[in-house]
Amino acid sequence: MNDSHTDPPARTITLFGREFRMPRSKALRVAIGLLLVVGGVLGFLPVLGFWMIPLGLLVLSYEFAAVRRRRRRLIVWWERRRQNRPASE
Repeated sequence: MNDSHTDPPARTITLFGREFRMPRSKALRVAIGLLLVVGGVLGFLPVLGFWMIPLGLLVLSYEFAAVRRRRRRLIVWWERRRQNRPASE
């Protein structure tokens, strides 16, 4: 019997020029994103930090269109801001 089922390609997230592989399971990616956001909300506790919120939203943006749109708007805004900034030297 010919098994034509193939696994979906692994998702990668690019952050500061480095690529990080994410799990193939959508449910696991969503769980990781939600855990990062919830852990970030508790950022005042030791070990956890507020840095976890944007990272969790980045992970979730690959799964949900509403979060993805906001991420793209932020990227466009940031790039325009960088281009309009006068050179410091």
